[in-house]
Amino acid sequence: MRLSYRQKIFLYFFVVFAMFTCAVVLFEESREKKYKKEIFESDQKVYTEFVHLYITHNQIGVNNMDRLNGLLPLLPEKLRITIIDDAGKVIFDNDITSVSGLENHLDRPEIQKARLKEFGSDVRRSTSMNKEFMYYTIHYDGYYIRVASPYDVEVKDFFKSDNVFLYFIIFLLFAVLIVLIYLSNRFGQSITQLKDFVLSAKDGNVDLRQICFPDDELGEIGDEIVDLYKRLEDSRKKILMEREKLLQHFQSVEEGVCFFTPERKKVYSNSHFMQYLNILCDRPTLNTDALFFEPVFSGLQAFWEKEDECQSPLYEEKIEKNGKYYQLKSILFDDGSFEVTIDNITKTEKTRLLKQEMTNNIAHELRTPVTSIRGYLETLKEQPGIEAEKRQFFINRSYAQIIRLSELIQDISVLEKIEEAVDRFEIELVNIRPLLNELQVDLSDRFQQHHIEFKLQVDDSVKIEGNRMLLYSVFRNLVDNSIAYAGNDITICVTAYMEDDEFYYFSYYDTGDGVDEHFLSRLFERFYRVNEGRTRDTGGSGLGLSIVKNAVLFHKGEITAKNRKEGGLEFLFTLKKKR
Repeated sequence: MRLSYRQKIFLYFFVVFAMFTCAVVLFEESREKKYKKEIFESDQKVYTEFVHLYITHNQIGVNNMDRLNGLLPLLPEKLRITIIDDAGKVIFDNDITSVSGLENHLDRPEIQKARLKEFGSDVRRSTSMNKEFMYYTIHYDGYYIRVASPYDVEVKDFFKSDNVFLYFIIFLLFAVLIVLIYLSNRFGQSITQLKDFVLSAKDGNVDLRQICFPDDELGEIGDEIVDLYKRLEDSRKKILMEREKLLQHFQSVEEGVCFFTPERKKVYSNSHFMQYLNILCDRPTLNTDALFFEPVFSGLQAFWEKEDECQSPLYEEKIEKNGKYYQLKSILFDDGSFEVTIDNITKTEKTRLLKQEMTNNIAHELRTPVTSIRGYLETLKEQPGIEAEKRQFFINRSYAQIIRLSELIQDISVLEKIEEAVDRFEIELVNIRPLLNELQVDLSDRFQQHHIEFKLQVDDSVKIEGNRMLLYSVFRNLVDNSIAYAGNDITICVTAYMEDDEFYYFSYYDTGDGVDEHFLSRLFERFYRVNEGRTRDTGGSGLGLSIVKNAVLFHKGEITAKNRKEGGLEFLFTLKKKR
């Protein structure tokens, strides 16, 4: 049976005090017995000295020991007196009539002790009388005088300990037991409360309002433990809260995240990680162990197998799968655990490739006019005497190429501003009909040159909350596109054919030749041209329709292109009334 702390304290103190009490009792009994023995021996010595004086005074010798019988009335009745010579022969014994038949007494314990230190004592059974005696012997010159008293009940009672001291010790033991019970209960109360608190804390059922420790050192320790527990609980709650936030974050991010122990056991993974893992693996899997054997992750596996101390803790790899791009990362931590993340970077990668393509296209677009301008200027520089008509031709061509460069730079600036700095556009209420009238005036010369009829079917009530410059660029680039590609003798029509609570619905079309169906889906791409050769002749940056699309998107609308049955190209788009 397992003892409680209170029982152990009581038992330990009780055993210690019991052992101490027994030691005191034994010591006291031994001391008292020794003291009484000394008293008894002192009486025996008196009798022995008295016999010796009697022998000396009466000059009693070996041959007349019978004269000692006259001394016997003066001594106690039960006292036995024995005279033994140095050879061990008994020459007198008042309890034995004939001593001639007694054996030699030189080997008796009391005689042996008396030979060494002049006196000796012993308690033993007499072989001659078959009784127990307490002997006392003194060695005198030439003989031993031994007195003996029967070791009977009276003598034994004399040597017994005083019971008063024993009763006092027993009373003291009970008093100490009472004190021990009190102290053990007091100490045990603190320990029991501490134990109950620990068990409650382990089960998570702690009621701090009911905890009250005694006002002692253990109570102070208990209060400190409770205070530490409160702090630990607060920290644990904060950690759990942060953990929940972190898990919610991991579940909401589009990046796949997974954590592993140093033994490569999964600790946590979000849904995106398993989704991306199945996309990258050749076979469907529900186990993250695929990271450790699938060939597509061979680079990551080789990184984990390295044991170089100079090795970087970060591994990165780009994986292309089914036309999509994924960023694979792994971070090794100091304790040997590691994190693996998989992110779908298709959009970012395509944006990067698009920007790279745009950069190449810009360089390509700039190369032709710059080369032309350089050639014309070098000709004028190297041939100062060139004909005036040819000089003017070169100047006009250079000016046209500079205008082309200026328009290209302006279009690029507008496009980048729409995509990267939309907050820099001023928002106002724009009336579409006056804006289109302004456009018609600006392009009237070109309309006449190409024999173009410009029709407007837009009411004065059509108003858009947006940026005027961008709205103007929508219609201006559509018209420029028609002038450049649709040909001469055409009609351009702009119609606001419908509206609802949120949008105006517009139709823009021309009556030109239109484009092949397979080109329609690419019309809004940057620098895309249906007819590259013709664009070189007509000019243009190749960014006009891309600007149109981004400007429409800026105004929360959508735009599509289609060929008309009657002939020509039509753009259908929406513009939101209010932002």
